[in-house]
Amino acid sequence: MRAVEAFGGPREARQAIREGRWTGPTAGLCPGYAQANLVVLPRQFACDFLLFCQRNPNPCPLLEVTDAGSWEPRRLAPGADLRTDVPRYRIYRDGRLEGEPTDVLDLWRDDLVAFLFGCSFTFERALLEAGVPVRHLEEGKNVPMYVTNRACDPAGIFRGPLVVTMRPIPVELVPRAVQVTARFPGAHGAPVHVGDPAALGIRRLERPDFGDAVTVRDGEMPVFWACGVTAQAVALESKASLMLTHAPGHMFITDRKDADLSYD
Repeated sequence: MRAVEAFGGPREARQAIREGRWTGPTAGLCPGYAQANLVVLPRQFACDFLLFCQRNPNPCPLLEVTDAGSWEPRRLAPGADLRTDVPRYRIYRDGRLEGEPTDVLDLWRDDLVAFLFGCSFTFERALLEAGVPVRHLEEGKNVPMYVTNRACDPAGIFRGPLVVTMRPIPVELVPRAVQVTARFPGAHGAPVHVGDPAALGIRRLERPDFGDAVTVRDGEMPVFWACGVTAQAVALESKASLMLTHAPGHMFITDRKDADLSYD
């Protein structure tokens, strides 16, 4: 991963993304600024998805919903363009993944509603400041993500399994990691599980469903947080006629500070 110092702030980072100068995962970019998951749906499905987010606040902590047809997230990043300012998107149609473009300009319609909700990349700076290592940043990788055996609460057409991120934490630092991340309910909050991956239906940590495998060292415990990629697992089951999302790990960088999504 290129040095995060390449960007002076979120506006510069979004401009680089818009111009195709950054197309990779966003973990570690613009430290101190919150990142967000993106889901875009036709207006006919918006109420159902809003209810899904309300019923599943751990994986989908809602931060903003745009007006139909608007690509500008006025609360999180005035002047930004949700059609171009994500490094890589995903296109789902009728429950099938159709592609991963670097913009969705040609797909945007007047009836599309965008949902932005918190991302666990937001609390990683706080973990580092508390002395808790973040392995995927150390190894220059995307965070590993896994589909679990836990079902989300359904809403309308939207149903599916919970997806989680995993970070290996030294056993003695697990309580600190829990305390730090619990302060960020707008970015998935405290872990949903600590320890045995099999309890979540995860068979092999070295084979994540999304992202990259990372090293788990002796004396470390896998710790799992709810993940916004849950919405993409839901997309495969919901069979909505169209759903646009970010590619896993390729988030929207907001103008909001990490602290805006936390409490002390």
